[in-house]
Amino acid sequence: MMVHSVSDGVGDIHLKTNNLSSTDGQTENYKSVYKVGLPPRRNFFREFADAVKETLFADDPLRPYKDQPKSRKLLLGLQFLFPVLEWGRYYNLSKFKGDVIAGLTIASLCIPQDIGYAKLANMDPKYGLYSSFVPPLIYAVMGSSRDIAIGPVAVVSLLLGTLLQNEVDPLNDKEEYRRLAFTATFFAGVTQATLGFLRQMLPLSLCTLGFLIEFLSHAAIVGFMGGAAITIALQQLKGFLGIKNFTKNTDIISVMKSVWGSVHHGWNWQTILIGTIFLAFLLFAKYIGKKRKSLFWVPAIAPLISVVLSTLLVDLTRADKYGVQIVKKIDRGINPSSVGQIHFSGSYALKGFRIGVVAAMIALTEAIAIGRTFAAMKDYQLDGNKEMVALGTMNIVGSMTSCYVATGSFSRSAVNFMAGCKTSVSNMVMSLVVMLTLLLITPLFKYTPNAILSSIIISAVISLIDYEAAYLIWKVDKFDFIACMGAFFGVVFVSVEIGLLVAVSISLAKILLQVTRPRTALLGNLPGTTIYRNMEQYPEATKVPGILIVRVDSAIYFTNSNYVKERILRWLRDEEEQLKENDLPQIDFLIVEMSPVTDIDTSGVHAFEELYRSLRKHEVQLVLANPGPVVIEKLYSAKFPELLGHDKVFLTVAEAVMTCTPKAREDV
Repeated sequence: MMVHSVSDGVGDIHLKTNNLSSTDGQTENYKSVYKVGLPPRRNFFREFADAVKETLFADDPLRPYKDQPKSRKLLLGLQFLFPVLEWGRYYNLSKFKGDVIAGLTIASLCIPQDIGYAKLANMDPKYGLYSSFVPPLIYAVMGSSRDIAIGPVAVVSLLLGTLLQNEVDPLNDKEEYRRLAFTATFFAGVTQATLGFLRQMLPLSLCTLGFLIEFLSHAAIVGFMGGAAITIALQQLKGFLGIKNFTKNTDIISVMKSVWGSVHHGWNWQTILIGTIFLAFLLFAKYIGKKRKSLFWVPAIAPLISVVLSTLLVDLTRADKYGVQIVKKIDRGINPSSVGQIHFSGSYALKGFRIGVVAAMIALTEAIAIGRTFAAMKDYQLDGNKEMVALGTMNIVGSMTSCYVATGSFSRSAVNFMAGCKTSVSNMVMSLVVMLTLLLITPLFKYTPNAILSSIIISAVISLIDYEAAYLIWKVDKFDFIACMGAFFGVVFVSVEIGLLVAVSISLAKILLQVTRPRTALLGNLPGTTIYRNMEQYPEATKVPGILIVRVDSAIYFTNSNYVKERILRWLRDEEEQLKENDLPQIDFLIVEMSPVTDIDTSGVHAFEELYRSLRKHEVQLVLANPGPVVIEKLYSAKFPELLGHDKVFLTVAEAVMTCTPKAREDV
């Protein structure tokens, strides 16, 4: 007796065998002492309880609370809601210095950005600053990311501005528009916080609204963000060119018509000059920061420098008298309460809920993606549940303090990271600077030209166009590239919400295609071994005379069972036609390698019964190799091995082949 290594098509298994000798990759007198194991039967109720636990509580969220005293459970609960209670115990002066520097740096970036983003959302500039005051404070004590910088972002601002103006005119009914914005922000926060709490107990796919995040693939996000960046940049042509009457639509065709329709009477050359000079300055600053990492502060402070210089330029030259549009008055003071302005009932509440849900999903996706990126770079764990709860809570509180939807900003978070932030205290520092700005210096922004805000936004959103990622997606997966481009063109040529819908639809279509049309492969023997692999991947693999080996690379359910059966029969027909043309012996055995088949339902079992009968008519014997525990248990429950024959179920492909070859059968 000796030990010989064979393959089941997926991994190698060591088997005890008798009288082995190898000739041309085949083995004679093959006899394994192992058979496919049938798992012990479990009590139905126990099995059902285990299945429910695994499905609904996969990460066992209550595990830390087990066998803990009540005081410890209370502390753990508070630490879940307020992570600052955990990391705050280890906070020191060294970390505080890093956070102060990072906070001051991102504050210099956020102030001019917030004013521009507020205009993107059709809100007064002060509401952009409000949204970088209260929400960052809430997140600092509830969020689990050390690097995310909180505030308004371009994509969400554009989305809100687009959806809100479809319901209320922001020019003729400013008060109702503002109320609807706060209502949408409130429901966005409720959506995010609810998802966070539900996700503690349910998989995200079972949450009513969580499906959207599940179906936003990386490719779809790349396309969506790129399309949104183009759309945002096009919207800035209004301020960049000095156009007063601009289209409310966001699609590229409408925007281009509006731009070229105003070329003779709407463009202002002084505005274009200011915008062009400072856009060039901002892009050059970004280039310097990208070229030399130690100069990260240059692109961070460049927007504030641009605002200061352009404001002085307009004030000294009184360029506003020559058609240069300016910000005008920004009221001094911190956030007033807006609780009474939120619609909790009526038609506007329903509209706010619908807009809020969409904004919540985009804000959540962007924030978690940013948080995970920087968490991986610093090698710490980001808790998605805590993030959802923190983002939701800050938007709920924000809606009651005159803020619109805030989330993690990639540009600010990158600067925060580069500036050496240690904890979310950097958000507190930024918030403090914004508060001082609101209390002391907002009147100084009166002569800030709109063109400079447009230039700041254009320079900020350019980084959202990730053409390198799009090219990589094209090389790796063409279907993913279709999802990417579908989202991109949907946003650019129709609207932000349609682009989002296209992204989700294509991603869902890909999943359905993969489920209903699983891959199958024809296996061959690698010469000189007992290993069987995909012949397409290994062209040197050879077929075994009289035997066809097919591998199914998916669970077999009602959605694909008929396809699997028909595809296996097609493999057989194609092979027999080739053998007939070459005047070679026909197929006697069809081995189905089932290692990748993780599960099977009654439709799948029925499909195998039909496959068995179809093969019998062609005088071909069906053989199964290495079915997993779930699969073999269900096959035995359906009494399929009795129909097939217990001796036709093998542990490995190699064992099945050796048993099915004529010489092996004669010796046995």
